[in-house]
Amino acid sequence: MEMNKGKVALICGGGQSLGEALSYRMAEAGYDIAVADINGENAERTADHAAGQYGVKSLWIQADFTKEADVKKMIGRVTDEFNKIDVMVYSAGIAKSNKITDFELEDWERTIEVNLTGYFLCARETSKVMIEQGSGSIIQINSKSGKVGSKHNTAYSASKFGGVGLTQSLALDLAEHNIRVNSIMPGNLLKSPMFQSLIPQYAKKLGIPESEVERVYTEKVPLGRGCTYDDIANAILFYASDQASYMTGQSINVTGGQVMH
Repeated sequence: MEMNKGKVALICGGGQSLGEALSYRMAEAGYDIAVADINGENAERTADHAAGQYGVKSLWIQADFTKEADVKKMIGRVTDEFNKIDVMVYSAGIAKSNKITDFELEDWERTIEVNLTGYFLCARETSKVMIEQGSGSIIQINSKSGKVGSKHNTAYSASKFGGVGLTQSLALDLAEHNIRVNSIMPGNLLKSPMFQSLIPQYAKKLGIPESEVERVYTEKVPLGRGCTYDDIANAILFYASDQASYMTGQSINVTGGQVMH
């Protein structure tokens, strides 16, 4: 914990599910944390719990990452409080599942907005702070669907493929400023609210009962289990650390062997 004392992590989408777990792990590792979420109550609860549990400084911010003004205000709040941002994790994301013939334009546009445009805005505004301080690490929570197409998940997969290109381009833009940019590609988080919400659609897609969906997805993984929040947090902490100082522009699989390229 002492290793990261005085370092600041901004977790965008940090108030719930995976983002909440990442907020706690960053705090446990000694980072002071800024928890930003579209749901302000969740952000406040997470930030308060992290500070109380781990003795770090914390800040919470309500923000819609698809709105430029919200993102600029968020970065201003963080820098006013902490004067710097060492790590920014973009963990906000949504998914809608439907066959392409029935996929609504509204669902497509909202998915691209949250998963890709939000990442762009948060990375752009964070990079200005990191350039000024001469270092930083930007990490996007992506998906294995950013490496291989996903049936009935056109918008989600397209937004995640776009995230890989954005990560690589940001890495090239920011390398001269000693800022590293990487994506983490999780496998199926079977117990996450996002995956659980998609089980009815997945059951329909596969033609199986809803009760069988988790088993089917587990059997696809060579290591024989779903991805956990801790699996992702372990990768985040490594890529945020100086141990990964020579790694940038990477899209790192955390898939139990399900995706290997």
